[in-house]
Amino acid sequence: MGRLLQHLRHHPLLWLLAFVPAVFTAEALAPESHTLLFVLAVLAIVPLAALLSQATESVAARTGDLVGGLLNATLGNLTELVIAFAALRAGQYLLVKASIAGAIVTNTLFMLGASLLLGGLAHHEQEYNRSGARTQAGLLFLATVALVMPSAVSRVDASGAPGLSGQLSVSLAVLLMVAYALSLLFSLKTHRDAFASKKPEGEHEQPWPLPVALGTLAAVTVLVALVSEIFVGSVEQAAHTFEMTPAFVGFIVVPLVGGAAEMASAFSGARKDRLDLSVGIALGSASQIALFVAPALVLLSYVVGPTPMDLHFWGGAVLMMFIATMTAALVTVSGRSAWFVGALVVLVYLTFAVTLYLLPPRPAGA
Repeated sequence: MGRLLQHLRHHPLLWLLAFVPAVFTAEALAPESHTLLFVLAVLAIVPLAALLSQATESVAARTGDLVGGLLNATLGNLTELVIAFAALRAGQYLLVKASIAGAIVTNTLFMLGASLLLGGLAHHEQEYNRSGARTQAGLLFLATVALVMPSAVSRVDASGAPGLSGQLSVSLAVLLMVAYALSLLFSLKTHRDAFASKKPEGEHEQPWPLPVALGTLAAVTVLVALVSEIFVGSVEQAAHTFEMTPAFVGFIVVPLVGGAAEMASAFSGARKDRLDLSVGIALGSASQIALFVAPALVLLSYVVGPTPMDLHFWGGAVLMMFIATMTAALVTVSGRSAWFVGALVVLVYLTFAVTLYLLPPRPAGA
């Protein structure tokens, strides 16, 4: 417990944990204050995501390289998965799909671009492992192609082959999870050297004792699930108050909130000239969303959702995911970066954000 309290003192982001009891209190006293509940839920999820990330890393550090790497890869986006799961149970499929597409685009463009920008401002020029980045970009391209297919055949589905989109989505979900498993085997087992950092990683924080890490992981996961229920229940009314659609909330707000802890680690690594870490977090997280979280949600929808969910995204989301993937592949091809490159990537993301806010997509295929 002393180690946990010390960790809280040295990480100001975790001071936001005060909003966790605040959101539960507000729900009990003012359940109809949706805007207040939405804001409090957002502020509560950020520190919970940071704690979840630290607990996962501590468990991974205590279980050996292979198991630890697998655990980190599998639980890296647990916050986004829990939020999307809550929306899935509520039948808010537009929010679920927007959060999937938004997480891929946010991690690929905003997290990567801001890391390159911040690292470039601190260092004239930086290098990173081109092989690892190229592999992650290739996985993203594969996933994007798979996610495009249900939207591409939607007209066929409507004109004479009912159920095709659902069947195709399930098949693609299985294929994507196979690709994810193969990527873990490749990066954690058979070709680990290809993903080695170009620079020594320096000192790391001492991992928590295993009982503390496991207990924190379990408790925080439950809290994230409970707060996510409040978040999803208040998002529709709050989005109307802030003149946002659920699609914008899912595409922009959920990825930024759920990925706050990962972003902090990526930005810190870039400033310390550990760009391998930053690029790995950004592209690895995006790949995991596309190859594991999205397929898992499709399969889970047959169990917990009111109706099965497919992978039919609206046209704008498909285009933005494709552009984000191509941008990542183009930017990371050289293995070198400067601040201007990062600024351009962030501007691409901001272009998407402004467009989505002003021209919200129709819930087609939601």
